[in-house]
Amino acid sequence: MKIVLKWVKKEAMLVVSVFAALIGLIITPPTAELIHDIDWRTLGTLLMMLCVLEGFKQENVLEPLVRLASRMRRLTSLTLFLVFCVFFSSMFVTNDVSLLIFVPLTIIIFRGAGKERYILPVITMENIAAIRGSMLTPFGSPQNLFLYGKAEVSAWRFMLHMLPLSLLSALLLVGFIFFLYRKNVKETAEPFADRAGESAQKTGGYKKWIYLALFALVLAVIVSRTSLWYYALAVVIVTIAVFDIRLFLKVDYVLLITFLCFFVFSSSIAGNAKIASFLARSVAGREYWWVIGISQLISNVPASIVLYPFTKNFAGLIYGADTAGLCSLIGSLASVINYRLYVREYPQNGGKFIKTFTLISWVFFLLVVIPGLLLSNWSFF
Repeated sequence: MKIVLKWVKKEAMLVVSVFAALIGLIITPPTAELIHDIDWRTLGTLLMMLCVLEGFKQENVLEPLVRLASRMRRLTSLTLFLVFCVFFSSMFVTNDVSLLIFVPLTIIIFRGAGKERYILPVITMENIAAIRGSMLTPFGSPQNLFLYGKAEVSAWRFMLHMLPLSLLSALLLVGFIFFLYRKNVKETAEPFADRAGESAQKTGGYKKWIYLALFALVLAVIVSRTSLWYYALAVVIVTIAVFDIRLFLKVDYVLLITFLCFFVFSSSIAGNAKIASFLARSVAGREYWWVIGISQLISNVPASIVLYPFTKNFAGLIYGADTAGLCSLIGSLASVINYRLYVREYPQNGGKFIKTFTLISWVFFLLVVIPGLLLSNWSFF
């Protein structure tokens, strides 16, 4: 029983999504139309991304950045470097993968330098960087990937609309970092390259180039919106099966199943005339606040999926989804990942993490929520 409860606690979002799908199927019994309405293209693209990004982690593709960070001594420079590594890498390898790479490294470096008191605020700023950096690109986060697939605008126009909030977030992060070290912006630590090296082991080499080529293929599929995406999926699966078949055992299928369940729930809700009518009346024109609020219950990815069919203001929905993760741990799956990475090292500090995360993230949220609301009047189409 304890094992089951532990698993449920660990995969709470999956459990919620399964229950949501079951409730949806009770509300609207399954039909061929419901199955057809599931966004299989997004699921296929997500599967490709998950496979390729697992290869990135396995082959330490970002190892040069890791080694460079380990040589920095001034804490201000080190923190700027780590936070903006997360900010920019999340635009391409997604926010959760970026955190999986840099949060453990941050803990190793600051612990090795005897600066553990800075770990919580720094990884909280990395969490913000992951959420706000990933918003710039169509493939930076799962909700962007889904919503971009529905937007029918070019990748460049999509990025143009996300650029103002992304730039504002970058400037605010710089300010937050200097505020953290306001008592001594030149504070230093001893070199700790040997400790950081523990997280960045060299690998063989050739597989890295295979995964980079597959990553380029996936990006081309996303940006071009080709209807032949299933051929690309076949190429990715066959290539990995030939060169690294064990990688399939490490892929995060939980996220894929969670997406599928919420797609079923969304299609079922949309198929019920009374519920669909209520949401259409309530959500339209208030997308920004609705997605921020619903995300605190089911996180921003499923909230985007559920609310999209009832949306008239696409900008409000996507700006709200990319802001919702700043309110609470539940608001974004990336925040949950960050929490799990920290409590694995400091199991007794879970409450301390939530307190620090909530304080810093809410200050950031209050600074960006109104600009996001104002920009939601800028139509994507």
